[in-house]
Amino acid sequence: MHTFDYRPELLITAWLIALFALSVAFDIASRVLGLERNATFGWWLGGSLSVGTGLWAVDVLALLASHAPGAVTNQSAYVLGAWVLAVGAVGTALRIAAQPRISTRRKVVGYAATAVLLGGTHFAVVSAIGLDQQVFERPGTVLLGIAATLVAGVLFLAGLAKSQGIGAVRGWAWHLIAAGGLSVVFIGQIWLGVAGWAVTVGAPGEGQLSANALALLAGTAASVALTMTRLMAKLERRLTGRTEELAASLRQANEDLQKIAYQDPLTLLPNRYVFEQRLEAAVARAERDGSRLALLFIDLDGFKPINDSFGHSSGDTVLHAVGERLRTIARQGDTMARVGGDEFLMLLEGAPDEGSAALVASRVLATLGQPYSLGEKEVTVSCSIGIVFYPDGGARSKLIAHADAAMYSAKRAGGSTYCFFEPRMEADAREQVELLRDLRRAVEQGELELYYQPKIDAHSGQITAAEALLRWHHPVRGLVLPSVFIPVAERFGVIGALGTWVIEDACRQVREWREAGLAMRVAINLSAHQMRQEDLVERLQGALRRHRIDPSLLTCEITESVAMEDTRATQNAFQRLGRAGIHLSIDDFGTGYSSLSYLRQLPAEELKIDRSFIMDLESSDDARAIVDAVVRLAHALGLKVVAEGVDSPRQCEILMGLGCDGLQGFLFARPMSAEALLEWAIEDRSEASEFRPSLFVDSAQPVWH
Repeated sequence: MHTFDYRPELLITAWLIALFALSVAFDIASRVLGLERNATFGWWLGGSLSVGTGLWAVDVLALLASHAPGAVTNQSAYVLGAWVLAVGAVGTALRIAAQPRISTRRKVVGYAATAVLLGGTHFAVVSAIGLDQQVFERPGTVLLGIAATLVAGVLFLAGLAKSQGIGAVRGWAWHLIAAGGLSVVFIGQIWLGVAGWAVTVGAPGEGQLSANALALLAGTAASVALTMTRLMAKLERRLTGRTEELAASLRQANEDLQKIAYQDPLTLLPNRYVFEQRLEAAVARAERDGSRLALLFIDLDGFKPINDSFGHSSGDTVLHAVGERLRTIARQGDTMARVGGDEFLMLLEGAPDEGSAALVASRVLATLGQPYSLGEKEVTVSCSIGIVFYPDGGARSKLIAHADAAMYSAKRAGGSTYCFFEPRMEADAREQVELLRDLRRAVEQGELELYYQPKIDAHSGQITAAEALLRWHHPVRGLVLPSVFIPVAERFGVIGALGTWVIEDACRQVREWREAGLAMRVAINLSAHQMRQEDLVERLQGALRRHRIDPSLLTCEITESVAMEDTRATQNAFQRLGRAGIHLSIDDFGTGYSSLSYLRQLPAEELKIDRSFIMDLESSDDARAIVDAVVRLAHALGLKVVAEGVDSPRQCEILMGLGCDGLQGFLFARPMSAEALLEWAIEDRSEASEFRPSLFVDSAQPVWH
């Protein structure tokens, strides 16, 4: 019995599976190109099985869509053969797609094989469903179906090849459109083939398979296979994307490591490693050519207060600007580098002489000395420069150290200048290293001691206070004065430990004197480093509490230059110290550049006139006028005035005539140990001369508050 019925639900299912299968095929084809061989084989095999199953199911469902419900011939061999042919057709097509540079002959053979295999799939499916004896009653339609099958195969393979050039961003849209069009072609070629076949149907019986069961089997198998492939592709794409992200991150990390290894990240200048490599090469060239080169060691002056006052971000801004300015100064062939916090190196080639090196150093001083903008504020820093020549300045291994020694000489000369290296500087540098080594152990080994020099009240002759002066009893060098080791301590960061020791020992000594009946205020000197310490007041208060000392018995002396170095930090520190009840004094007044408005804001109680003015007091009218002006100014501001360095009776008389409140100097006493000062204080008061006043130890409070 010959029937030709139409079942739209199967036809729609066939079209959807065809759409799904072709989309998966295009996706796989776009992925296999460029993959490693193992990965290509895996996707080729998986794609062949899943897409081949899909096309086999399309053929089955499309044919069954024209088949009345009932039974089909149970030909398992034909069903399996059709599936194998479909898988082979897809495998052949994917194989060709994975080899875009295949020869034309092989490509033609591949196209033909794909079409034949697809046609064979169609024939096998029809044979599995069942044919009657009138299979060739419509030969024209059969030939048209065969031609359509060939066209569908060629279009399928061409679509796979085209998908190779589709990018990931717009690939999904092209795949969908192409799959949709090609799926219609596939359904069409199948139905053209159906028109040429006569299908036999009948009631289900033994040895036969229900048409619905076969449709369900084909649809389920194709859906599962294609879905699994699509999920695997999606998972692989996600893993690949993640791998690419990790690879990109790794590449970026390697680039960053390269920059860290060879470039200072803040100034973008070469780092020390790169500089030394270039210095090595420059020295080799200089030796070969018999020429000279110059090395400049540049260190910023007063940079630390910027970090302490405005924060490290502001300090970084200044350093970044310094790097930019140095790049503008450097000539072609010069090498710049940042080698430390605020330390820079500059290598000059081209046989420079003293004149050209000095000219470059002067340009560096002028350029770096220009103000730096920090938001709405401006700061100014200078620099000190050490210059050394090769081969004049020693071996290559010592060039940087020699330039550093010359730079430090420039700093000791007041900064904002340059110095050429001299052999004696190497000895000085070596001595500083040894001194630093011993200084670090001096506190632990008890080699430090405070000496005290009295301050005398000019009106009553009473001792009102004593200034604590640090001394170092070196086991080999003997007595070392602060002028020798304090600069070393400040340069190498030991000044903080020394300052803490002075605070503690001075408070301890005040307590001992109090218990011995001597009421003595002690003055200690605070360095610029201590003034920038946030916990300075807390450490002072802690020492006062531990030794049960009233804060008014402690005076903190800050030099005028330190006070003006960082006015914001100084004012904050002064205010906190004043609120703590600690007596405050501005030392070495007249040597700095204080503004009257700023001086008026500081809660100081005392000014100490620098000894340089006192030395010329007897012979210089200018010195006398300056002292007179300072005394009047201080009194107008409500401040006491102490003159230091009083060494003669005439100086004492002049100062008393000018209204000076306090006197300090060798005329009265040299700095002495705490024990010597106590003995000096308890001597017979009747022995006191006009300029050696007697001591009053019965007063519980000092004269000045």
